[in-house]
Amino acid sequence: MKEIYLDNSATTALSEGVKARMREVMELYGNPSSLHFMGNAAHDVLEMARRQVAASLGIPRPEPGELIFTSCGSESDNLAILGTAFAKPRRRGMRVITTDSEHPGAENAFRLLESQGFEVVRIPTRGGVLDFDRYAAALNDKIFLVSIMTVNNETGAMYDIKRAFTMAKNRNPDIVTHTDAVQGYLKCRMTPKSVRADLVTVSAHKIHGPKGVGALYVSRDSLRRRDIVPLLLGGGQENGFRSGTENLIGIAGFGQAAEEGSASLEENLGKLASLRELTLKKLAALPLRPNLPAGKCAPHILNYTLPDIRSETMLHALSARGICISNGSACSSHSHHQSAALTAFGLSPAEIECSIRISFSVYNTLADVDALADALATELSRLVRRGDARGCAKGG
Repeated sequence: MKEIYLDNSATTALSEGVKARMREVMELYGNPSSLHFMGNAAHDVLEMARRQVAASLGIPRPEPGELIFTSCGSESDNLAILGTAFAKPRRRGMRVITTDSEHPGAENAFRLLESQGFEVVRIPTRGGVLDFDRYAAALNDKIFLVSIMTVNNETGAMYDIKRAFTMAKNRNPDIVTHTDAVQGYLKCRMTPKSVRADLVTVSAHKIHGPKGVGALYVSRDSLRRRDIVPLLLGGGQENGFRSGTENLIGIAGFGQAAEEGSASLEENLGKLASLRELTLKKLAALPLRPNLPAGKCAPHILNYTLPDIRSETMLHALSARGICISNGSACSSHSHHQSAALTAFGLSPAEIECSIRISFSVYNTLADVDALADALATELSRLVRRGDARGCAKGG
């Protein structure tokens, strides 16, 4: 049975180049902070990877502190959001702006800030579009941080962060702008400079790199203003922003993945767009409802609502056929919480229960899409006949 992996928003396969690079670095077991020749060799690997990841973000020569390696995208989000909040002198009514559809790595950081007395304003994103009237009304002199994701991980909606961040900077140049770009990184044409972002979260395992390593870009303006403080204290690694001995093997893999993805960006975007368009065409013949963003959308994510069948039932049926898709964010799939992103999008609880996500990588083929369409057609017919219909798509 051929395995078809269409859950690339959850994680991606390692590229062959990344595997080779990580195997090579496994032989370099020196600590990058040590001063002997083995430490120097490890340090060189670390800084090479930093340059590779920074270059993929349009930063050819990163300054100290401009790119901080972390353990994952969620840690980078926490460092950006909490690190910014804790760096500010506390005063009454301090306010941050975000959306109602952020990844849990950001959303739970905002909930912590609320418990500490900060005001968090969540802008609606119904239909995958930021409500700019509500956003403009929320911008005031108490705002110190605006944090809006680049691409939603469940719907593929691309938010107009350039417009949002420009409005914030026009209001006050010292407002810190952050984007969780984990799903948009090397899936769209975006650099921190192009969208006026001070802080950008990225992760390796969404671009065919290893799990357990992420990064936070920090603009030179933010470094100069000392906009963030560290959350992990210790030996002062990562220019003092993230203590702890660096995950050299993972970071080297990240650098390799970033270099590969950056070099083939245009080709990859074209391939992902072709996969998306074929999927929309093939599945249009099936009794599925696509949950398409009203605005711009990323090329690698599609969300559908099934006709009266729970998504979990369909996932197991497709998995038995060797096909992997998902029913939402992998980071919260076992938490039994209703999807905030799909709720914000406008779906009812019953519709969310029957929604699936299909997400591509450049390793997928048009034949994979054909196989998915055939399997869905077969399973939809079988499950309806078996009596698994539950009234999901009707909101019942």
